[in-house]
Amino acid sequence: MTDYPWRAATATGVGSYPGTDPAEALRVVLGELPELPHLPELPARGPGADLTGRTAGLLIDMPVRVEPSGWRFSDRPGRDTLRARDHLARDLDVLEEVAGGHDGPFKIQVCGPWTLASTIELRHGDRALKDPGAVRDLAASLAEGVAAHVADVRRRLPAADIVLQLDEPGLPAVLAGTVPTASGFSRLRAIEEPVAEDVLRAVIEAACEDGTAYPVVHCCARNVPYALLRGAGAKAISVDLRLVPRRDDDAVGETIDAGTALFLGAVPATDAVLPSLQATGEPVKELWRRLGFPPAQIAKQVVITPACGMAGASPRYVREALKRCRETARMLYEAAD
Repeated sequence: MTDYPWRAATATGVGSYPGTDPAEALRVVLGELPELPHLPELPARGPGADLTGRTAGLLIDMPVRVEPSGWRFSDRPGRDTLRARDHLARDLDVLEEVAGGHDGPFKIQVCGPWTLASTIELRHGDRALKDPGAVRDLAASLAEGVAAHVADVRRRLPAADIVLQLDEPGLPAVLAGTVPTASGFSRLRAIEEPVAEDVLRAVIEAACEDGTAYPVVHCCARNVPYALLRGAGAKAISVDLRLVPRRDDDAVGETIDAGTALFLGAVPATDAVLPSLQATGEPVKELWRRLGFPPAQIAKQVVITPACGMAGASPRYVREALKRCRETARMLYEAAD
């Protein structure tokens, strides 16, 4: 069995939460997800706290600004770049104050290179994805910035094992050639899988060099490219369980057989009437049965999560959903004994 940094029967969150108070959000995460807590993202604080802006603040020598159409590269750092950096700096100060003594795995999240290239515009307005040279520069800058971010988190949590999640919800569209141009009237060319894999691998290798972090790739979209993500160095793949069709059985089975962990989004991420505990865990067990793997393997190789980020949920529901994730992970473990 592959060695994972978390214990059996573990649950975690995906990334985003409602509200604007990083200390309160982190306390909720630490209380509800003690086996694998993570650094919450609070996009309600505005530009620079969103997925793209938060990660853009990590880029080296590639400042950004907010335009009516979204994020765009700029000539020099301005208030938008500084705001993104300030949000993250405050989050890390709170992390050190509230969780500095944490001695288990701890997850942080950044936007992956392909989703970033799909959402940031060049100075003249086209998406960075359109320009191969811009993509290379962006990936190199991101790799350097994320490596520095991992080192900073390790300094603040010296006893923790860092789990690095790269969010790539836009990758399937990049591969399919369905990312719209800036005008919206056309679509950008599809990126070949070997190219996409090489770029993602470069970022993962730089950020996780010498085992400084354990790499996870999150993709809450349809058509997750499992083999590509494994080839790029992902040791775990995070997906929305509702979007895993039977046609993906071979790819998912190969992923499990390779020892790659699965973070399975089994709990709704927005306010909903939660099904029973048994009903929540049944899709996980059914997937495992369908693929023919021993039930005892689930508790270690699978981490239970919400379906996606929870920024659109109410604070009350967030607590309920995270508790349900933890209870489901425990139930799957006990059922396999």
